[in-house]
Amino acid sequence: MDERRRRGDRGEDAVAAALVRRGYRILERQYGCRWGEIDLIAWAPEGVLCFVEVKSRTGTRFSAPREAVTAAKRRRLRNAASWYLAQRGLDDCPCRFDVAEVWPSTRNGWDKPNLNYIISAF
Repeated sequence: MDERRRRGDRGEDAVAAALVRRGYRILERQYGCRWGEIDLIAWAPEGVLCFVEVKSRTGTRFSAPREAVTAAKRRRLRNAASWYLAQRGLDDCPCRFDVAEVWPSTRNGWDKPNLNYIISAF
């Protein structure tokens, strides 16, 4: 497994753990379909289905991780989410798209990474 994939998996693990601590229920991890992949799908405590894009970076010196969620990436996420909702008969389900930024802390590295969770990012 290459380093980018390991970093992405560590970031997804950190975000999933943080969401569970906040009362979310993780339904899917790395959900894939012909339209693309959704990193995490979770039920929020308030009953909203969240499609979460996780962006893990080694730092934020040059740009924020959320800036990597381009218009094309948002379009692929919307299409994959529409497919997920249709396949599960959840067409009328309240949902949103969140973005989680993850980068290693200067003190603890990837053991306790920094996390910025953006609700309804797009």
